[in-house]
Amino acid sequence: MLLTIDVGNTQTTLGLFDGEEIVEHWRISTDPRRTADELAVLLQGLMGAHPIVSADDRVAGLAICSSVPAVLHELREVTRRYYGDVPAVIVEPGVKTGVHVLMDNPKEVGADRIVNALAANHLYGGPCIVVDFGTATTFDAINARGDYVGGAIAPGIEISVDALGGRTAMLRKIELARPRNVIGKNTVEGMQSGILYGFAGQVDGLVNRMAKELAKDPNDVQVIATGGLAPLVLGEADSIDVHEPWLTLIGLRLIFERNRPATAA
Repeated sequence: MLLTIDVGNTQTTLGLFDGEEIVEHWRISTDPRRTADELAVLLQGLMGAHPIVSADDRVAGLAICSSVPAVLHELREVTRRYYGDVPAVIVEPGVKTGVHVLMDNPKEVGADRIVNALAANHLYGGPCIVVDFGTATTFDAINARGDYVGGAIAPGIEISVDALGGRTAMLRKIELARPRNVIGKNTVEGMQSGILYGFAGQVDGLVNRMAKELAKDPNDVQVIATGGLAPLVLGEADSIDVHEPWLTLIGLRLIFERNRPATAA
């Protein structure tokens, strides 16, 4: 089985693949203070508690991408100390992705965004736009040839909620939930409405503008939503065509296959 690990700024998502099928997944908080030993215990505890991971179905490969350098450093140590006999692929310069990055400085693009671009093009073809609802909300454009052509970065939903609660005297942190109406009848509902429908409008506005630049017919552009907070906006953002919650993990599986060491074949 292949264990895929996507380390985000707020949460880390893990997926276990049996061939092309994701058979289990977990989402944990990202903590840069965790040591390699703590991470190893956490990984082994999650997998050991699941009946599908038996002695005969041990991890036979690892694929990792990280937006947090401190965690990536510890994960390297995990692969060395606890999975030394297991082929591991870490998405970084020199790793084959098959994605041409058409940016002024390709090194500026986060590994997870390249992984998402590969998975989106593999699953749905180009042109397409990936909207990833994480700590930041990122918009990534992939052309008809599967090239990564650029994108946009906006503050994430939780960042905006924290800012409202922390920077205004009369407002507080709220639950991220759908209000009864767009016109809120109290402060909490008003904030929920502003966050939910404001972000949905932001997504539609940016996607529509990007689609016009990406294709002669904007209707040809597929829009894929992913990320932990995507379900909150689904159904409200009209521009989203499909929800793929494990897009990054699928991309990691594809990259592992492209860089599979001979011993893992």
